Amino acid sequence: MAGAYTALDCAAVAAIHPFYAACVREFEAAGRTIVGSAPVGLDGTAAWLTTIGDACGIAADVVAAAHNSLLPPIKAALGANPVRGRITVSGYEGSELLVARLLVECGADVRYTGTACPRSRWSETDREWLEAKGVQVRYRASLEDDLAAFAEFRPDLAIGTTPVVQKAKQAGTSALYFTNLISARPLMGIAGPASLSQVINAALSNQHRFDAMQGFFEGVGGGETAGVWHDQPRRRPPTRPVKTPLPTPLGGEGV
Repeated sequence: MAGAYTALDCAAVAAIHPFYAACVREFEAAGRTIVGSAPVGLDGTAAWLTTIGDACGIAADVVAAAHNSLLPPIKAALGANPVRGRITVSGYEGSELLVARLLVECGADVRYTGTACPRSRWSETDREWLEAKGVQVRYRASLEDDLAAFAEFRPDLAIGTTPVVQKAKQAGTSALYFTNLISARPLMGIAGPASLSQVINAALSNQHRFDAMQGFFEGVGGGETAGVWHDQPRRRPPTRPVKTPLPTPLGGEGV
């Protein structure tokens, strides 16, 4: 609790993670200003710095100096780490919209972003930015939503939960598990573009392996025809339930 009270000694609160709704309520009750989104990518960092400056009453020239210091290196990092490919993004961590924003700024063709989180005013700027870029954003996304997006947009790479990754790989498409491989990577500031593009481009470059596996296993079968057989598998009729005869009454067959 001591740490929580210490955190109240601030001028503004950065609500980077939309899961922390209860924490935000406490800060609001204490009269603190809440700032949404995060310093991710060029546009996101510029908007975030400006909003932080407004929330803290920082002079415009100081905010401009921060822009001049941080934005050119981020722009250079984005240019040096391009991502080329169609991608769908989904998960339940809460940073899905931020990842999609950074991918778009790296040059990726992001068509869909689904998150298990509810819609929140702290991610509104991210939603507006993505939708302005033509990205479909779905809050409280279900597995059916994510799979429908995969089927509709036919991405070169699917980023998502375990069943989404499984479905994509079964279809011969590269896929990455959001929680283990994406959400734990640095996204903010100068480090973000190189960190994210490294793992994304590595996955995109492996498509030839999926094509080779699809070709090798083509015609092997699935379900009851999967595996190695000496003879052609034959479909068996469903097993009929065995009728058990009624027991003979004591004293004979009848009364």
